[in-house]
Amino acid sequence: MNVSKVLCTAALLGVASVTTFTSCKKKSGCTDSAASNYNPDASKDDGSCIYTDQYAAMKQEIKENYANIVFASYQDAYTEAVKLQSAIDAFLAAPTAAGLEACKTAWKAAREPYGQTEGYRFAGGPIDDENGPEGMLNAWPLDENYIDYVTGAATSGIINNAVTYPILDKDLLTSLNEQGGEANISAGYHAIEFLLWGQDDPETSLLTPGNRPYTDYLTTGGTAANQERRGQYLKAAIDLLIDDLATVKNAWDPAVSANYRTTFLALDNNTALKNMLTGIGTLSKSELAGERMLVALNNQDQEDEHSCFSDNTHRDIILNAKSIANVYNGSYTRVDGTVVSGKSVKDLIGAVNTTLAGELNTLSAETLTKTQAIPVPFDNALTQETVGGSGPIMTAITSLQAQGDKIAEVAAALGITITTE
Repeated sequence: MNVSKVLCTAALLGVASVTTFTSCKKKSGCTDSAASNYNPDASKDDGSCIYTDQYAAMKQEIKENYANIVFASYQDAYTEAVKLQSAIDAFLAAPTAAGLEACKTAWKAAREPYGQTEGYRFAGGPIDDENGPEGMLNAWPLDENYIDYVTGAATSGIINNAVTYPILDKDLLTSLNEQGGEANISAGYHAIEFLLWGQDDPETSLLTPGNRPYTDYLTTGGTAANQERRGQYLKAAIDLLIDDLATVKNAWDPAVSANYRTTFLALDNNTALKNMLTGIGTLSKSELAGERMLVALNNQDQEDEHSCFSDNTHRDIILNAKSIANVYNGSYTRVDGTVVSGKSVKDLIGAVNTTLAGELNTLSAETLTKTQAIPVPFDNALTQETVGGSGPIMTAITSLQAQGDKIAEVAAALGITITTE
C-alpha cells in the first residue's frame, strides 16, 4: 500500500490535519538527484525525492529486442556451423583439394554470424559465465604444435601422440583445452581453422595464409603421418563446436522454458541495461581494441592475431565492431537478409541526452569505417605501423577506445555505472 497516497487522500477528505495534507504534496525542494531519465514523483519528509522512471516501458522493450537479437545471431552461428560440419564430413569421406576448399569457405561463412555475437560477452550471460563455453568456442592465440605438426617438429601434437591419446573424441578435446597453458587450445573455431589451413609460416610469406595440403587427410599415399587420426580430430572438433553453439543458442531460445532468456527478461531494467552496456563497452575498449589489436601491434607478431592461419583477422575485427553497433542500434541483419530490430539503447539515450547520443552515433559510424579500412592481411599490416602512430590499425584502435569511453558516459547519463576495463 502506498502510505503517502492514503494520507493524501485522507487529507483531501478532511480526515487528517492540514499539516498532514501539506507534507504529502510533492516538494519542490528535493535535495537529492537522479539520472535525467527519472522524474521526481513525490518526496519524503526529509526532503529526498521519490523518483519515477519515465522510460520504464522503453527499457522493457529494449530488453526484449536484445534477447531476440541475441537468439537470432546465435541461431545463425549454429546453422552456419552445421553447414561447416556437413562440408567437413563430406571432405573426410573422400578427401580432395576441392573438398578442402569447400571446408575453408564454409569456415569463413560460419565466422560471419559468430563474430557478431561477441557483443554479448562480458554481460553476465551464458556465453562466458562460470560455466560458459566461450573458452571452448573462440579461445586464442593457439599454439599449433599442441595439436599437430609444424615446421621443424613433424611429430608434435596430440594427433601424433597415439600412445598418450589413443582415442580422439569430444571428451578428450574438452579435457585437454587449455591444459598446461592458455595457448594450449585443443577445440573451437581456431583449432578447426588450423586443421584446415595449417601453419601460417611467416618465413614463407606474410601475404598468404596457411597452405595445408588436402593429402594430409589421405589415408593411402597421403602426406604427414597419422592422416586418419587427423581426420578423427577434425571430426571431433566440429562436433564439439556444434554442441557448444547449441548450448548458447538454447539458452536464448524463446521456445525453451526456464532458460537464461527467461532470467534476463525478468531482470530489473537497469541491471539488464548495465549488463548490455558493460558487454559492448568492454568489447570496444579492452577486448577488441586492446587484446585483439593493440597487443598484436605492439608485439608485431602474427601469433597474436585472431585468425592467423586463414588470414581472416580483418573480418573478425569488422564483425566484432559490427556486433557493438548491433547492440547499440538494436538491429541485426540475419544471414538470410531478414532484419531483427526494435527499441534500442540508441533510442533511449536519444530521448535522455541528445548531445551524448549524437557523439556516440558519430563514434559508432566512424569506428565501423575505420575497422573496414584496415589493410588485408592483418599480419602484414602489423609490420607497416607502430603503436602511437597514425596508421589504419592504430587509428581504429583509438576510435574503439573512445567508443568504449563514450558508452560508459552514456551509461552514467542513464544512472548506471559500468567499467570497460
